[in-house]
This record gives sequence, structure tokens and C-alpha cells, in this order.
Amino acid sequence: MTFTLSNLKPASGSRTRVRRIGRGAGSGRGTTAGKGTKGQRARSGGRRGLKRIGLKRIMQRIPKGRGFTSIHRRPAVVNVGVLDERFAAGTSITPELLVKFDLVQNLRAPIKILGEGTLTKALTVKGCSLSKSARAKIEQAGGSVESKSSESSKSGQSNT
Repeated sequence: MTFTLSNLKPASGSRTRVRRIGRGAGSGRGTTAGKGTKGQRARSGGRRGLKRIGLKRIMQRIPKGRGFTSIHRRPAVVNVGVLDERFAAGTSITPELLVKFDLVQNLRAPIKILGEGTLTKALTVKGCSLSKSARAKIEQAGGSVESKSSESSKSGQSNT
């Protein structure tokens, strides 16, 4: 077959039909024509910035939000049963020791010891907050608790 100007055409699939937007419900993009519903960006030429005079300058001067960091950190949690498995009797458990044994990732977050599991060894806990059940289990096993909250409450009582 010889090619002439009358029978030249592009390869099949190389050209797609142009979507004729805004040409009625039968076009496949009816009513809003793919522009969403109402508002400035739905209008013709609506994506070119704010239309009211002077508003653009005001918007540029207003500091934009950069998010925030919450001052409240969720405590890193360690259960009493885990302490019973990992540590020998008489061990003094501190936040640094918990990081060393990979029970807590870092010292930035507060550490709280919860009462899940059983405790058979006498342990001393320092510098961690505890739940009521954890405190009861540690003291029942013959251990002692020296937490920040108990030290601050003792100092608060002596001032009054």
C-alpha cells in the first residue's frame, strides 16, 4: 500500500479524543463539568488568586500556620510482668536502665509502670510514675517506690 496525503492517519491509540467540557449532561461531565460545586474555583478564571482589591496584600502579610507541637506527651508504658522477667531481685529500676534494656525508646517521654502481670521479686523503682495496681504489686513483693510524684508531695507537705 502506498502512502498518499489522502490516506495518512496517526497510529491507533497514539491520539486521544479531546474532552469537550461543559457541553451538557450527555458529555460525561454533566452539570458542574468536573469543576466541583460553587465557590470561586468553580467559576471561569477562578484559580487566579483573590479577586477583591487589597485582599491579596493582607493575605500575604498574615503569618501562615506551621502546625504545633503538643506539650503533653503520652507516657512510655512498661508492665510489672515485664520487669519481673527482665530484672533480678533487688535491682534499682530507673528510666536510664529501662532505656538500656530497650523497654523504653528514649527519655523524652514520661515513663509509667502499669500493673499488668505478676511480680515475684523485690524491686526498687525510681523516677517513674506508677499506677495504683503497679505500686501495690511492687510493695506486696517486698520492693519500694521512690517516684517523682511521691517526692514532690512530701516536699509540698513540709512547706505547709
